[in-house]
Formats: sequence, C-alpha cells, structure tokens
Amino acid sequence: MAKNKRPPKPKPASSHQKSPRRDHQSRPRPAKPSNAKPSKAASAPSNSHLYGHHAVQAALANPNRQNSHLLATSHALKSLEKSGINLSIPYDIATSEEIGASLPQGAVHQGLALKTAPLPEPHLADACENAPLVVILDQVTDPHNVGAILRSCAVFGANAVIMTERHSPPQSGVLAKSASGALEHVALVRVTNLARAMEELKKMGFQLIGLDGEAETDLPDIDASPPVVLVMGAEGAGLRRLTRENCDWLAKLPAKGPLASLNVSNAAAVALYEVSKRL
Repeated sequence: MAKNKRPPKPKPASSHQKSPRRDHQSRPRPAKPSNAKPSKAASAPSNSHLYGHHAVQAALANPNRQNSHLLATSHALKSLEKSGINLSIPYDIATSEEIGASLPQGAVHQGLALKTAPLPEPHLADACENAPLVVILDQVTDPHNVGAILRSCAVFGANAVIMTERHSPPQSGVLAKSASGALEHVALVRVTNLARAMEELKKMGFQLIGLDGEAETDLPDIDASPPVVLVMGAEGAGLRRLTRENCDWLAKLPAKGPLASLNVSNAAAVALYEVSKRL
C-alpha cells in the first residue's frame, strides 16, 4: 500500500501522517460531538466505513460529516479530484484488494472507503418543520431498501425518513451505498413510539397517507395537500394495526399487470413521485 502525505497545507509541528503502514485498521479517537441535537439512536458505533463513489463523494462534500481517513485506489482518487473534492483528511493509496479487506465481505467499494462518524440524527420536530413531504417506515429493516428510499426522497423532495429506534437499520456502509449520496441530504429520524410520532406530525399540520395494497382507494384519488406523510410498511407484514389506525387515509398504487405488488423501495419511489406532483 503506497503512503501519501496530506494534500499540500502548512505542516503542523506534530503531523500524524507518518502513521504505521496499517493505520487505516487502527482505532481512531472518538469524534467530537456535534452541536446538533441527536436522537437517542445516534449513539451508534463511533466510526464506520462508507464506500462507493457516490456515497464517499457526498460524505466528503458534507461539512456536517466528521471524516477521519480515506482509502482510495489511484484511479478513484483522480476521479474524486475531477469531481472538485478537495481532500483535507489523511488518505492512503491502496489496491482494490487492500480496500476490500477492510470492508465487509462482498462490499462493492469502487476503489473508495471512508472512515467516518455517523451523522447526527435530528429530533422529529427539527427535521420536519416546514417540510412539505416526509416518509415514515414502519419496521422496514433491510438497509438496501431504506437506502433506496432515501435516494427516492432526495429525488422527489422529501425532507426526512422517520423510523423506529428498534427494527430499523443503522447508518451502515450498505445503507449509504444504496442511498447513493442521499444520506447526506435527507434526515434520518428515529423515534421510540411511532404512533405518538404520527400524532405529533398531525399537530404540525401533516396529513398521513398509509400505503396498503388492500386499500379501496388509489393513491392518485386521495385529496391531500401538503404537508404530507407517506407511511410505508415492511414487505409481507405491511402496516401494523396501530399504524394503520393513525393514518388519515389508506391508499394503494393502481396495478394493471399480472403482479399486484412492488418491492417496498420501488413502491415508495412511485408513491413519492405521485405525491410530489402536488407540492
């Protein structure tokens, strides 16, 4: 693994860039806490790796990120530089195999792995104030699905994704890779009691639409104006009873083909597109 010095800057007297060859595998000092108000769930692992070009590029460009170290192939590093990223953290040039060895098996890293602290997760009221559209996920646990939903939220103008503290995935590399950079733009909010959070959103003026394949009304026929909450249930289980009862409407996506349902992330994309037309 080739070592590289920090990008040209005035060198402090005690530069840490001459660290051992395997410094990317050592445990860094815990990141300093942010001034933002994190939820209880924000006390996750102190550091983790994000990987993949879009996820890493977005994290490096986010001033709210506390990034500590980058592993990159020479080709991927040049690609970051072409994207306008000005590296201000230590980095190592490594082979694709060396980068893969520091990540979970099978991680598609595209030559980039960034050690970073999880983003602070705001409180419900802070994330949803003045938001025209947010999404609630009722026990959707697959990080691939949650990441894909975050990406659709970023495309169609939803400000936040609300999940329960239990039965929801952490801010992992898998989630960030699936979100393709959207984790830096859409707030993740975790709540202890989903029904109570739904009541709080109603008091803030939101209208809640639950997606349910058994509903009698098609989503395009729901007469709801912003601000709107789209409530999505887990695949198979769907919305839990109390979640259903706290929705203002239940709606389904109109289906005309031989299959009656979509993967939850695909259903979220279609529903977000439909609702975003009213924003």
